[in-house]
Amino acid sequence: MDRRRFLKTSAAAGLGLAGRAGRAHAARELLVAEPVHSTGYLPLYIAMAKGYFDDVTVKIVTIESGSGHTNAVLSGQAFAFIGGPEHNAYAKAKGAELRAVVNCVDRGNIYLCAAKGQEPSSADWPAYVKGKTIAVGPFGGTPNSILRYLLGKWKLDAKKDVTLIETSNSATIAVVRGKQAQIGEATEPFVTQGVRNNIWNEPFFNVPKELGPYAYSTLNVRLDTIRKDPELVRTFVRGMVKASKFLYANPKEASEIAKAQFPTMPLDDLRSTLDRSFADEMWSRDGTISRQAWATASAVVREAGLLKSDVKYEEIIDMSFVESVRATL
Repeated sequence: MDRRRFLKTSAAAGLGLAGRAGRAHAARELLVAEPVHSTGYLPLYIAMAKGYFDDVTVKIVTIESGSGHTNAVLSGQAFAFIGGPEHNAYAKAKGAELRAVVNCVDRGNIYLCAAKGQEPSSADWPAYVKGKTIAVGPFGGTPNSILRYLLGKWKLDAKKDVTLIETSNSATIAVVRGKQAQIGEATEPFVTQGVRNNIWNEPFFNVPKELGPYAYSTLNVRLDTIRKDPELVRTFVRGMVKASKFLYANPKEASEIAKAQFPTMPLDDLRSTLDRSFADEMWSRDGTISRQAWATASAVVREAGLLKSDVKYEEIIDMSFVESVRATL
């Protein structure tokens, strides 16, 4: 399938296509596949808006179909996809070789919120959670996997000790509002929307702070691309590293870029989302994917039963490009 047909098919399926040229005179065009259009991917949008990819035009295609963003890269229709490096591990188990080359979201972007009147009285999470009904994203998704990982740490059985209502991530707030669940696992802007609509208070469990460094969303390319065109990969990584540094150094301008990417999001929701993300250090500061970040991500998907073997850091992550460009910035 050629790229024109791929994009036409994606549009017909209702996928969101968005993009902005890095430079008007760009000699090459790269497509990055994302699973959702999210403020978590703000460093990528900043790099596009600021022209940090040098003589390359980067566009994004939103593919909300499970492994669709990974398959777009495996099939050669996209240069890179944004998502956890566990997708590289899944692909490796099937004989494909992908590598995470730069970090984006370095924390688990999820929060646990208690319905009004159901708030915990102490930090004894196992005792509080046991017996509760929890609204969570679909099985196989990272939010669901994180919850199962936490249940495992708390020595609770996902089938016997709690009841899970697995639905779309955006629907968890509605499940709690309808009193079908006492706990909702949510991300922004739904955390803020729940607080404002008196559905829940501020989160009682902050995953970004509790789990620490976590390779939640990285930029991933085929190993074949690294071998055949390392300079192109280096150019892309340089742009992402520059954007990550800009994000923390210029939060006001970064917020303006976010506003342009999410024109229909209420301004208060966007502001709260970004404030929480900055406070919890959601984004990588320099593109590095630490060994600790992969160890946590690996533990999460293995606890959920999605990854059956212990995949080593070097087998799916390549930090050579980040290390080489960091010294020049």
